[in-house]
Amino acid sequence: MTARSGILLIHGLGGTEYDLGSLHKAARRAGGNAHMITLPGHGTRPEDLLTVRAETWLDAVTAQYRELATQYDTLHVAGMCMGALIALLLCHRVKHERGRLALLAPPVYIDGWSTPWYRDLRYLLYCVPGAAAKIKVEEGEPFGIKNPLVRAIVKKKFERGDNFHYPWVPLVCIRQVDRMRDWVRKAAPEIACSTLILHSREDELTSLRSAEFLQAAIPDARSVVLENSYHMICADNDREQVASEVLSFFDLDPQHAYSPAAARRMARAGEGLG
Repeated sequence: MTARSGILLIHGLGGTEYDLGSLHKAARRAGGNAHMITLPGHGTRPEDLLTVRAETWLDAVTAQYRELATQYDTLHVAGMCMGALIALLLCHRVKHERGRLALLAPPVYIDGWSTPWYRDLRYLLYCVPGAAAKIKVEEGEPFGIKNPLVRAIVKKKFERGDNFHYPWVPLVCIRQVDRMRDWVRKAAPEIACSTLILHSREDELTSLRSAEFLQAAIPDARSVVLENSYHMICADNDREQVASEVLSFFDLDPQHAYSPAAARRMARAGEGLG
């Protein structure tokens, strides 16, 4: 990857750059120019999502993409959860071929093991005037995290009110995600760039059906199944594998997936085995 290359990273619903863990740091350690975007309605308070439409998010990332495209010869795109849907739709809109696309835990289907049996009733609520704006969809355990230590840290952050992720989102906002899920299913066969899909086998929000659909639909796609994480794969047990796979896919040195401290620990462990 040359100095004239960049990476656009897109977070998920209700989230911030923390959705992507330390992926941006790993990319920068490897010599990539990683750029984060804060989607409209995010980074402030959940109520600010009430009037945001899917088109607004897509327009925002398109503007960021076009600005970065003037600065780099190669521009890669990666998105986490809802950000993966936006990333795919962005690449479809701009006919992206000047780099690659990484889709991290894309929720094409909301059918994971922790989703309630009545999840599809939300479509009826969408038809009730004003109902979707009043109903709160709250974040709850396991918070997309399998690792008990990381999950405890995330829980404490929510209890303190840290501004790393909204504690709830309005149902009207989920409706916008559902609209994008429909668009993605139609757009996937027309994606022109090489695509990597990373998805956990134990994802509690969206099953492997999402990854399987995308791999079959996108002309040039491959998927990697993670075996030790839930939905938030950039922060869970497989986070180094996620970073390594993405870096390698973007033609960056995957050794930089590990922080300097982790790399030193691995080196010492290797010396001990020797």
